Amino acid sequence: MTAATNSATFSALPVLDLRGRRLSAAELKAAMPRAETTFDVASQAVEEIISSVRSRGYAALSELAERFDGVEQSHPKVPAEALAEALASLDPAVRAGLEEAIARARTFAEAQKPADAVVPIAPGATVTHKWVPVARVGLYVPGGLAVYPSSVVMNVVPALAAGVGSIALASPPQKDFGGLPHPTILAAARLLGIDEVYAIGGAQAVAAFAYGVPANEAGPALEPVDVVTGPGNVFVATAKRLVKSVVGIDAEAGTTEIAILADDTAVPAYVAADMISQAEHDPHAASVLITDSAALADAVRAELAEQVASTRHSERVAKALSGPQSGVIFVDDVEQGIAVCDAYAAEHLEIHTRDAAAVAGRIRNAGAIFVGDYSPVSLGDYCAGSNHVLPTSGTATFASGLNVTTFLKAVQIIDYGRAALEEVGGHIVALAQAEDLPAHGDAVAVRFKPDARTEPATGEGAGA
Repeated sequence: MTAATNSATFSALPVLDLRGRRLSAAELKAAMPRAETTFDVASQAVEEIISSVRSRGYAALSELAERFDGVEQSHPKVPAEALAEALASLDPAVRAGLEEAIARARTFAEAQKPADAVVPIAPGATVTHKWVPVARVGLYVPGGLAVYPSSVVMNVVPALAAGVGSIALASPPQKDFGGLPHPTILAAARLLGIDEVYAIGGAQAVAAFAYGVPANEAGPALEPVDVVTGPGNVFVATAKRLVKSVVGIDAEAGTTEIAILADDTAVPAYVAADMISQAEHDPHAASVLITDSAALADAVRAELAEQVASTRHSERVAKALSGPQSGVIFVDDVEQGIAVCDAYAAEHLEIHTRDAAAVAGRIRNAGAIFVGDYSPVSLGDYCAGSNHVLPTSGTATFASGLNVTTFLKAVQIIDYGRAALEEVGGHIVALAQAEDLPAHGDAVAVRFKPDARTEPATGEGAGA
């Protein structure tokens, strides 16, 4: 793709002009640029994959590996020696980068674990909110157009910080690497102490995690997990949607997106570079500039024309930036820009305005917010300490990025003594009668009858 072609493409960067318009919250949300949803297209194929894995186990996984990845395998578990070799052969600079990313992510994750709350409700009555890690998790690391050792870090570190005792990881088999996942993925897993790694890709990996796979003559069983996390393509997201009544999931992640709220103080070269950094993930990635400055938008277009022409994945980037999911949204001022940001609810939101920190503090809906000139999204992708597995497609209005609580569940512990129960016993009876559930009240009243049998059922015949 030539610079001239790129220049023509970016002079036609999609535009949504909201200046002078006052839209309702629903209208504003509907107006936001989005990629086309393809869950319906993938559902039938994914249902068939899940059914096949459930009924035929490793035989189905082997067939799917040959069909989708072009590799033959008798068992998908990665040998321990392959993990060790991958780490031993890792480029020292990449290892140093991973070690720094792990250290920063661990510092942030370990600070997130919430404390148990032991609440004295009344004398002799306590209710405890106790956080408990799930027993086992399955972490998915995608293949596709890029290699994502950083996603190993982002998934494993908060699971470890939560106290999860059993962690399995899956990533697609690669024909170029003897049917194993990419060696950098294996090295990152080994660096984090993960030794249960599988060469399984796509929806079939989610199915295997959710339902488990019995042992075969070639290797051990893959035990089912309690939670599945990790990004992936539409097939992975659809599979997670279909199994979330069986296991917990982090999110139904879609294609990556960045929104940038910028005024006339923004540096056009920075804005353009950051839009490109997300567009290089995928031709369907979204890069959206929200601004009240026509001059800035023109300068960003000029920068895009120049920078896209020189970036390695220029064709992919150009397609993403010119798609309906990307573009410029013009607003009257930063105030309206904040409303647009909340309606868009970006996975990644950068703030390049006057008083950027104050503006960032007013945003309600975003997966992660990057403040000012020196906090680009790529910092968060690798070494900020934050997590880059974030809600997409507007789901940041209700969902959070991957964090320690993704791997925790809350258990409530109720501990009342006799006097404490007696204090509220009448209320319980009255409410039970109001709901026409009298046995609920009887279960309290029986404890206070003068002739109540209160001795434990011990001795011969107990429990009969």
